[in-house]
Amino acid sequence: MSWLKVEELSKIIKGNIVVNNINFTQNKQEHIAIAGATGSGKTTLLKMIAGLIQPSKGNIFLEDERIKGAEEQLLPGHKKIAYLSQHFELRNNYFVHDLLDVYNKTEQENAHTIYAVCKIEHLLKRKTNELSGGERQRIALACQLVTNPTLLLLDEPFSNLDMLHKKIMKQVIDDVSSQLNISCIKASHDWEDILPWATTILIMQKGKVIQQGNAKEIYYQPVNEYAAALSGYYNLIDIDNTKNVNLPISKNNQGKKLFLRPEAITIEPAVNIYQQENIVQKISFYGSYYLIDVLMNNQLIQVKTLHNNFQEGQRVLLSVQTNDVWFLR
Repeated sequence: MSWLKVEELSKIIKGNIVVNNINFTQNKQEHIAIAGATGSGKTTLLKMIAGLIQPSKGNIFLEDERIKGAEEQLLPGHKKIAYLSQHFELRNNYFVHDLLDVYNKTEQENAHTIYAVCKIEHLLKRKTNELSGGERQRIALACQLVTNPTLLLLDEPFSNLDMLHKKIMKQVIDDVSSQLNISCIKASHDWEDILPWATTILIMQKGKVIQQGNAKEIYYQPVNEYAAALSGYYNLIDIDNTKNVNLPISKNNQGKKLFLRPEAITIEPAVNIYQQENIVQKISFYGSYYLIDVLMNNQLIQVKTLHNNFQEGQRVLLSVQTNDVWFLR
């Protein structure tokens, strides 16, 4: 049996289908990421799992126990599920240790372990109005963790953080899973946060899960252009425009478009400049890599390289390995 099970879950708000017939399971310690554009239904789905919103249809089970909706209980929520909203609030002008005591339902020794994992031990004697945004978020997380949850739901946990506090928060989330044995579901639109972390990714579009798989499947074999665009730079090329790409095209792929990530394309100086029509238009430096825009038959192609040996206006040869190819309609 699955540890968490979501069955035919839907939510209708003011006549609009916000979440539409979603099914998935989670095993203990499996990292699930829910990705999608703003308004795709991620937050509503998380709140239904947490028992904070009443589903219009469907059920959620945690360890074979049905999670009641908000309208079925006096106090919404589930004692084993913690939900950290991107719009969290802390009581103003409270000492941090006093605020944590309000929420604490665990042994003192375990509470101090949680404070260490959340990296807030040095903040316990500070007041909440004296904290930075990243510090406040880690304290808000600790307030959830001292309630002894087994499942942590994170709604856009990095959206308002600078790079330093984002790095700290990423480590905290990793330690929550590995040291506290708490399973996590994370909703995010940032793929740099999703790809290295997630065991399973759910792509949501207009309330539906349109694709589910591991990071490599989602990244290299998206189900449509929406899924492709969520996860970074990509090229979608008309097959008629591939005559200057060293690539075999099957008859079965006629009518489809060639999908390629920029790093899947190899770029070389043209051997015979009169036979190659691919021309470098722009070279952008991103620190650890370069992104090169190449004009190919009036279509702009992006190529990712670690080193730049090219100049704008230069004619180049593009090639692709067959196993890097994916086609979309």
